[in-house]
Amino acid sequence: MLGLAAALAALAFDQAHKFWMLNIFDVAARPPMSLAPFLDIVLSWNYGVSYSLFPAHETLTRLALLTMQGAIIAGLAIWMVRTQSRATAVALGLIIGGALGNAADRITRGAVADFFYLHTSLPVGPLANYVFNLADVFITAGVALLVIEGFFLPQERRAET
Repeated sequence: MLGLAAALAALAFDQAHKFWMLNIFDVAARPPMSLAPFLDIVLSWNYGVSYSLFPAHETLTRLALLTMQGAIIAGLAIWMVRTQSRATAVALGLIIGGALGNAADRITRGAVADFFYLHTSLPVGPLANYVFNLADVFITAGVALLVIEGFFLPQERRAET
């Protein structure tokens, strides 16, 4: 139940944030807005997956991407239902909720709306420029929680968390 609650909360927050950014704040009509020297508010449409890999502009390609995403979400949901660890359930719920939020964009808008532009002039590879949304934050937080649990929580304690 905890994993399902995390998934539904992540999906709801992501979709509410996207609705607000696109329809009320009207980010498309605004120039980029700096929140910090390394973070701006922008509107960027992502037709692929992370870093715009595998762009899906055509309907058939978009359906293939959605099918692959659906299969991954289904696998994560099975894992979430079977796990005895509350931390794992929450982590998987966050990942699933974020993935569903981005899938909802792909279905309703044809692309994923991204709003946060993280940038630096330092030569740090792909993280020098990264555009993301709240769903991506939930996915990243879920993965981080899985890693933390896997590395730092003893096996016998995992079922108790």
